Amino acid sequence: IASSMDLSLVVLAATTLATSQPSLPSPELDGPRLPASRLAAAVTRPVGPAPAPRDTVIEYSKAYYQRLTIHRWGSYAMLPLFTAQYLVGRQLYDGNVEGNEDIHGALALSVGGLFAVNTVTGLWNAWEMRADPNGRARRLTHVTLMLLADAGFVTTGVLGSEAEDGGGNASTHRNVAITSMAVSTIGWLIMTDLFRKE
Repeated sequence: IASSMDLSLVVLAATTLATSQPSLPSPELDGPRLPASRLAAAVTRPVGPAPAPRDTVIEYSKAYYQRLTIHRWGSYAMLPLFTAQYLVGRQLYDGNVEGNEDIHGALALSVGGLFAVNTVTGLWNAWEMRADPNGRARRLTHVTLMLLADAGFVTTGVLGSEAEDGGGNASTHRNVAITSMAVSTIGWLIMTDLFRKE
């Protein structure tokens, strides 16, 4: 009886130990483990795309919009003036001076006045828009071309006066005038919807 009781106690003790021991992790069941540094990076990494930066809100003065209206109306008058000046200038170049000389002079003053107004309003508004990133390259190209056209028209006027006094070349006067008209027309087109990116 004593030996069978001892055997029962041994079996009971072995069963208790077996059930009370924590089971060791099985590599086949647990899978690979990440190092602590990579695990922390994976947990703290943001999910999804980064939020887009907020657009900068830029407010313009009331005078800006008034200058813009004047500038636009001036630009609408530019091409008709160019067309009239070219046609009258061609008559003069072909020797039809009577009546055309006065018209050519009046049109030249109109073009000069128009470009003076549009240069002032355009540069003033360009300065006020200097912090606006939208369309900056397009505006800079427009301003550069229009200033080149300004210089061309001043040169055209000087050459025209010299040609009237008999000391200048009418062909050079005409070529510089046409080039200036072409440059300013390209500068105007750049600011139209044709070159605007949505």
